[in-house]
Amino acid sequence: MTRSELIARLADRFPQLPLKDTDFAVRIILDTMCETLSKGGRIEIRGFGSFTLNYRPPRSGRNPKSGEQVSIPEKWVPHFKAGKELRQRVDNVLSARTGQ
Repeated sequence: MTRSELIARLADRFPQLPLKDTDFAVRIILDTMCETLSKGGRIEIRGFGSFTLNYRPPRSGRNPKSGEQVSIPEKWVPHFKAGKELRQRVDNVLSARTGQ
């Protein structure tokens, strides 16, 4: 699902909200989440999951085209851990699809 699909789905679900307001709300939420993570914070949405940062130390890798060894610098990457409720809902839907 893309951002525009999310906005359209929310606008359909809540017709009392103008599309412009729905777009603004989604942008504010996502911008706030990005800002929180960029400051090293943690985001927890009960029933959905949590966003944290994971540290990746420097390492050496290979350029896939040339095979040349390159150094990859350290970095912090966002990490999402699904909450229990989300895991159960996804598992139930996928289990029903596969017939298990």
